Amino acid sequence: MEKNHSYTTEEVANILKVSKLTVYDLVKKGLLPAYRVGRQMRIDPSDLEEYIKRSKGELQPSSSQSLSKETTSGAQGYSQVRQLIISGQDISLDILANYLEKSSKRFRPLRSYVGSLESLISMYQGYSDIVSTHLIEGISGEYNVPYISKILVNFQYIVIHLLTRKAGFYVKKGNPLNIKHWEDLRRKDIKIVNREKGSGARVLLDESLRKYRIPISEINGYNNEVTNHVSVASAVAKGDADVGVGIEKAADLVKDVDFIPLVNERYDLVILKNDENRELISQVLQILRSDNFKNDLKALGGYDLSQTGQVVYEN
Repeated sequence: MEKNHSYTTEEVANILKVSKLTVYDLVKKGLLPAYRVGRQMRIDPSDLEEYIKRSKGELQPSSSQSLSKETTSGAQGYSQVRQLIISGQDISLDILANYLEKSSKRFRPLRSYVGSLESLISMYQGYSDIVSTHLIEGISGEYNVPYISKILVNFQYIVIHLLTRKAGFYVKKGNPLNIKHWEDLRRKDIKIVNREKGSGARVLLDESLRKYRIPISEINGYNNEVTNHVSVASAVAKGDADVGVGIEKAADLVKDVDFIPLVNERYDLVILKNDENRELISQVLQILRSDNFKNDLKALGGYDLSQTGQVVYEN
């Protein structure tokens, strides 16, 4: 291992042949020391090497094993500072992480940039503390709760509305192929770029195809996958595809792309209801309902915040 730089979570995941969520879990449990640069977590090669040797039984756990560099440098024990994993891809979650860190010395948020279904599964497995989801049930048009209730079986949880945003098609500037509706994706002259399985955009596409009884075998480019909204918009701008599904905000970041709105999607947060999370839920509700937080999101544009902070569902 190289000694002259620190590793990102993605690099550590590749070295250990595990998911990034597993790396976050090792850090949360104090098994792998880490520190943060901005919102990004970094791990020193020496600490990773020590963890690997401990896993092989070559080293006994050190007395500092349960402390991250961040908590040690602050002279606070690991038990006093809780590392939080906030999972999802919208920039609003980065802002929420900043507010959480400022609001309480007890929380140290870390960000995991994965899709809605994977986020919910990570919560079921105990890897994530706050997850975001924008999953539509195509026939009913209901967002999120149908999926959450199926995945978080036998858990108690609260669903809090974060924001509403527009989702639809990215098309080439001027929309030369006149793409306006899901039915247009059947056309042989249209090639799509798709999102990865488990993302909200992928679920939106699949549920819309199901609703309009369009077989995926008729969709040119269905298996061409990228992993975020900007990559979808960029593929359309470069001419690698004619259309892709995503949110309006990403279209503002990419030149030579127009956005065709199709749905107003609900973007909600999920937190498990237990004794450990009682303070966390209270802090999140207080932040979401504050004028300062809402004003920061308003400054970004493109969000409907009229229901931000409302409890959608709890059990």
